[in-house]
Amino acid sequence: MTPNQQPVTISLCDLESDSVSLSTLEEAFGPSSLGILIVKDLPANFKPLRLRLLSFASYLAQLPSEQLNLLTNPTAHYNVGWSHGKEALKSGKYDTMKGSYYATIMSSYLQSCHREPQRQPNFEWPNIWPQEDLPPGFRKTFEELCTMIIDIALLVARACDRFAAALVEGYISGTMERIVKESLTIRARLLHYFPPSGPSTSADVQDDSWCALHVDDGCLTGLTSALFVDESSPLPPLTTAFETIHSFRESPDPLAGLYIRSRMSEVVKVNIPADCLAFQTGSALEKMTGGALKAVPHFVRGPKAGDAVARNTLAVFTQPNLDEVLNLTTGMTFGEHIRLSDEQHA
Repeated sequence: MTPNQQPVTISLCDLESDSVSLSTLEEAFGPSSLGILIVKDLPANFKPLRLRLLSFASYLAQLPSEQLNLLTNPTAHYNVGWSHGKEALKSGKYDTMKGSYYATIMSSYLQSCHREPQRQPNFEWPNIWPQEDLPPGFRKTFEELCTMIIDIALLVARACDRFAAALVEGYISGTMERIVKESLTIRARLLHYFPPSGPSTSADVQDDSWCALHVDDGCLTGLTSALFVDESSPLPPLTTAFETIHSFRESPDPLAGLYIRSRMSEVVKVNIPADCLAFQTGSALEKMTGGALKAVPHFVRGPKAGDAVARNTLAVFTQPNLDEVLNLTTGMTFGEHIRLSDEQHA
């Protein structure tokens, strides 16, 4: 384990001005990197939006089963709305340690675009939003925060384009930026990791008890830091939730949280500051760059303590449209790529 290796951190202003150096991008995404980039100096409304939405995750997960059933769509393979216990782990068992709420979100560019976007047949399932009072303001908060993350991902994609163009022969400049800007398949996932039913006693540094080791399917994944919530007692009323919800500045168990297997196969714990965003690379980007930008294997370790500590976070997967060709040699499209992935986890 290499605890001294930390993700590269840059300012949003540097992304906006295209002043991030190629050497910095090499350090973040190159062959000896962690494959993850931290972005700081975010808009002022990021922190309250993050706290509000991540707090909502605990309330959503505790809704009565009949209300959660109204938020599910089995026909869409649970890729919109609520999903719990539907995703197979590497062991073949279904994952019951976390619940997810999915929604498809577009960039602000597409939201303001007046032309009719090309249809994506396998992504036509409409979002399933909770009733506005369960909890109040959920949809507005979700869409506002996710749109902000996508628009920052667009700047990271532009930086990745510069890096790939300098590194990969034949790479078409601007590809990643175009994909994120025009994507109709960007999917946001609000995650609630349930408190473990019993304490973990594993001493294995690669203990993935909260989320199994995997790579993301898309190009870039935007991640907020996690909110660790004490759920040993009933949640406070929603009217005062964001002032009184009992959360921790960091995990009560210092070993619990997000881990990455680096490009050098070293396991590193990654801590994302609460006022920052992280962006990590996925398998579609790996295929698009011929392996120059590799997908990041990562997992989440649960806490050892028997306390009723939950973990809430948000991941936004920027993905190509389904007909986007990822590999010119094989002709594989993102639609084909995602279908193979779905079959592996069904």
